[in-house]
Amino acid sequence: MESSGGVQSVERAFDLLEIMAGAGGSVGVSELAEAAELPMPTIHRLLKTLVALGYARRLPSRRYALGTRLIALGERSAKLIGSWARPYLAELVSITHETSNMAFLEDDMAVYVAQVPSEHAMRMFNEVGQRVFPHSTGVGKALLAQLPDEEVRALLARTGMAPKTVNTHTTPATLLADLAVIRERGYSVDEGEQEVGVRCFAVPVIGAPTLTAISIAGPSARVTPDTANDYVPLLVSAAERLAKDLAADGLGRR
Repeated sequence: MESSGGVQSVERAFDLLEIMAGAGGSVGVSELAEAAELPMPTIHRLLKTLVALGYARRLPSRRYALGTRLIALGERSAKLIGSWARPYLAELVSITHETSNMAFLEDDMAVYVAQVPSEHAMRMFNEVGQRVFPHSTGVGKALLAQLPDEEVRALLARTGMAPKTVNTHTTPATLLADLAVIRERGYSVDEGEQEVGVRCFAVPVIGAPTLTAISIAGPSARVTPDTANDYVPLLVSAAERLAKDLAADGLGRR
């Protein structure tokens, strides 16, 4: 891998962590050496340091996986990105007067990491940190639309497709057809699929460090299909500006 001109050993250590993360489980030393294009002695030295610091684990199988110390870093980074997103969400709420959320895809679930609520008494409310199945929510579908179909099928095989309402997708075929439409038009719609009487529009934040989406949601009596003409361009603009800010701070997707 090419050096960016920084401290080479640090770059190589982070490369190994990213390779382990991309593997989705454990990875062998030879696989790491091949993917990182580094000699075996260098791989062993880096792994020894990462294991000692808790950022990697050596399994009984002699393979390696991400370490538990990364959990705290992940939680803190999610809070940080959520705090950076709040001004954009607040701007959306000030214009639409409906609740705005941001969510990540984490461990097959959509996780709400930031929210600015509507000032209306009747409004949508999801607690920050709440985890929901992605197949039944607007932000969840905007997250899934960023994955290839085969990865979506594998995720659904792990999570199932429990119906939340009569409108929830319950088969991979219908959901994948919806995702194809979402990719084409650039936004998702939750038509009471998570909660009857609620409509949500969501868009992906392309270039964020992890799969991310932002949304506007509210009672379907106020958030009508026609409001998509006004709300979706606002969402797209906010997502693009947020992605640029993240990239400027070095948090864009590599």
